[in-house]
Amino acid sequence: MSQPFRILIVDDHSHAREGIRAILKNDPSFEIVAEGKNGIEAMILMEEWMPDLILMDIHMPKMDGLEATKQIKEKYPYVKIVMITVSDDITNLFEAIKKGAQGYLLKNLSADSWHEYLKAVAVDEAPMSRELALRFLQEFSHKEKQAVPVNTSITARENEILKWVASGKSNREISEGLSISEHTVKNHLKNMMQKLSMDNRVQLTRYVYEQGWMSDRAR
Repeated sequence: MSQPFRILIVDDHSHAREGIRAILKNDPSFEIVAEGKNGIEAMILMEEWMPDLILMDIHMPKMDGLEATKQIKEKYPYVKIVMITVSDDITNLFEAIKKGAQGYLLKNLSADSWHEYLKAVAVDEAPMSRELALRFLQEFSHKEKQAVPVNTSITARENEILKWVASGKSNREISEGLSISEHTVKNHLKNMMQKLSMDNRVQLTRYVYEQGWMSDRAR
């Protein structure tokens, strides 16, 4: 068995932290290495424990999850951060994504949903939600293209896959839609991340919208 994903929990409510522990304790894929109550503690514990994944609440005293995410990702770009929230308010979640978070989970989701999603995030296979894809579209549709050069080594097939990723499709949905294997999709994504010097699907999605490659609406 491979090593479990090492997790840091950051939430100012003890009952919330207890609930997260209960959700993850029976899955050997996860190991909770530390817990914090605010963004300042998150940064201290990040440096001390170097986890693979941080489960970060948004609203916390002293330093909220948005600012903590921004500062942690600037210093430790490798770590995956998932926002944990009781609300599906897309505004805060979109801001978290822009600051470097990989995704979000609602606290009332089932344990199975948590396990499946966090494993996908850990290996960069979690699709972006349709709501977040639409927010990216709104963010960039009324702006000129950003000063991000087009990478001419991106092939026509890779360009096609990029647009599916930006529409919030999973690897399985892409493979079914393009009649190729999931393994092929994964290899294309790895190649594109290497070509573009990117680490995850969120960065790929932002690149697509910055280039103006999406149509007027998400697919």
